[in-house]
Amino acid sequence: MVRGVAQRAFIPARHLLEEFGDMMILTGRTIWSALRPPYPYGGELVSQFLFALRLCWFPLLISTVCLCYAAPGLQAANFLTLFGALDRLGGFFVLGAIREIGPSVTAIVVAGVAGTAITADLGARKVRDELDALAVLGLDPVREVVTPRFLALGIITPLMNLVALLFGVVGGWAASVIVWHISSAGYLATFSSNFSMPDLLGSVLKTTVFGFIIAIACCYKGMNVKGGAEGVGRAVNQAVVISFAGIWVFNYMFTSILLAAYPETANLH
Repeated sequence: MVRGVAQRAFIPARHLLEEFGDMMILTGRTIWSALRPPYPYGGELVSQFLFALRLCWFPLLISTVCLCYAAPGLQAANFLTLFGALDRLGGFFVLGAIREIGPSVTAIVVAGVAGTAITADLGARKVRDELDALAVLGLDPVREVVTPRFLALGIITPLMNLVALLFGVVGGWAASVIVWHISSAGYLATFSSNFSMPDLLGSVLKTTVFGFIIAIACCYKGMNVKGGAEGVGRAVNQAVVISFAGIWVFNYMFTSILLAAYPETANLH
């Protein structure tokens, strides 16, 4: 009886480990396909890039401006006011918007908009046996389908992050000047004194990896759909959950490494 309970309890963990292993294998095959010539997926890469750009730019703009205006712009200012350090609000935006809020919002929007569309598209193709037809024709589904989406999200995510950082900083400036009546010069002075290239490069680098994580999770789930249209819906939900989990885990590790390599970035001047 105890053995049976243990086996039933181990099944979800085993399934999770198997999926993780399969996604790592898919990642390796995708990277190899991206590096090894020939490169027949150029047109599909451009198409997927423009597709993700068209879907994501407006939700990203609205989300970043509103979140940065409300969260650090209003809430953090209340906190800094308690210590008489409201003039440090510009520096706080380096910590909040550039390092965390901008990349996190970018990843959430890309996963929730472009990632779900990729999963649904590949899931529908799987249900219609189109992916199996590629293999029958002698074409590698990883090279033809996964690689262009992998590269497209790896390119579009850091570019979107730069847009998010720009509008996040603008949202913070608006909150500082309009609500808290801090001068633009004061906001920019504390912002520039705390801003450093490791902050910007780290933000771009980790959002690039975020894009790769989203692409692998969504492509894997879409290519392994079972159960028809209902299975496609389940795959979309699972792809988003896996993407968010992967993003959070990587973000924790990356931030820890960045702060260890550049300890001066942990201080607010």
